[in-house]
Amino acid sequence: MSSIDLAIDGEIATLTLNNPGKLNAIDLSMWQALSQNMANLAVDRKIRCIVIRGAGEDAFAAGGDLEEFVSGRATLEQALLYHGEVAAALNAIADCPQPTVALIRGACIGGGLEIAGACDLRIAGESARFGAPINKLGFSMYPGEMEGLLRLAGPAVIKEILLEGRILNAREACDKGLVTRVVPEPQVSDEAYATARRICQGAPLVAGWHKQWIRRLLDGRPLSDAEKAESFAFLATEDYKEGLSAFLEKRKPVFKAR
Repeated sequence: MSSIDLAIDGEIATLTLNNPGKLNAIDLSMWQALSQNMANLAVDRKIRCIVIRGAGEDAFAAGGDLEEFVSGRATLEQALLYHGEVAAALNAIADCPQPTVALIRGACIGGGLEIAGACDLRIAGESARFGAPINKLGFSMYPGEMEGLLRLAGPAVIKEILLEGRILNAREACDKGLVTRVVPEPQVSDEAYATARRICQGAPLVAGWHKQWIRRLLDGRPLSDAEKAESFAFLATEDYKEGLSAFLEKRKPVFKAR
């Protein structure tokens, strides 16, 4: 039985891609559950970071569940519906106000690569493998799914992955900008959650604003005067006053997302 499993430990939520026996291949119900979970977490002010991982140690996710494609994605109407749900899940991750961290072991292929690419940071073990060899299956990547990977790694890398169908090892993926850090296998979980804790130590409103402005600047349009003024919204927050006070008083700040 496939599922997206949610666990919460203080300020950190963990979503686990779980499809036993299929290397966590993602079926339609999992894409839908991923969207719903992300929507719920996005409005939970107690959550300051979300870790996404695969169940077990063999795979983050080995792509979409191809058995579904025969009956559930056989026509144009079905394909548009199916991949609309996939794109919605990826957008929910990318647009989430809280930072997201992908904890990656083993296979991170196809849909798994798309999910990891939608996250803000990717911590991978040395055994991790990355790619989307769908040219060997006779179908192309939906543009709504390609967009995030293109923004992350650029056209040269995405062409290499899609045109050659290459599977990259963790070090190569890191060199090409697909991965944030590669660590020895026993340290993957510790480093991913240490990353999440470092994020949680910062002001949560600021984390959301940084994500917002990075995304906005990437569209290439110059900022309007209104947007420039909006970038100083932090001046009216309690967290800004707390951060300055804590620095001057040489103590740790206590941020409240206000």
